[in-house]
Amino acid sequence: MATIIFYQKPGCDTNAYQMQALKAAGHDVIAKNILKERWTAEDLRLFFGNKPIASWFNRVAPRIKSGDINPDEIDAASALALMLRDPLLIRRPLINADGARYAGFDDEPVLSMLGQKTQDDLERCPHEGKAPGCLQM
Repeated sequence: MATIIFYQKPGCDTNAYQMQALKAAGHDVIAKNILKERWTAEDLRLFFGNKPIASWFNRVAPRIKSGDINPDEIDAASALALMLRDPLLIRRPLINADGARYAGFDDEPVLSMLGQKTQDDLERCPHEGKAPGCLQM
């Protein structure tokens, strides 16, 4: 089993559920606060691999939901600069599993670490659609 550093937003029910799923699968999970981490653009970039830039963003972040930022129309350097200033923009969780880095909970090999779980089980926010301006973002 892997040792996983799990960068989360404390208080996020979805992140808590994701960590529980990893622990239930036998992994050692070390939780860190994504909002308090001292990121550099280079470190943050490692989590996104070859994914499209728009997928680097937390689509329910207030500045995205308001239309202030359009992830579909931004370059990599600008995206990273925005995320360093406003970590709520970073797609969660960020996962470092024994040195391999991933953003989000919906792709392989993260799903393989869980066994039977699927993306639908672990990426859905229980607050989405219930309250505009959810404080869980």
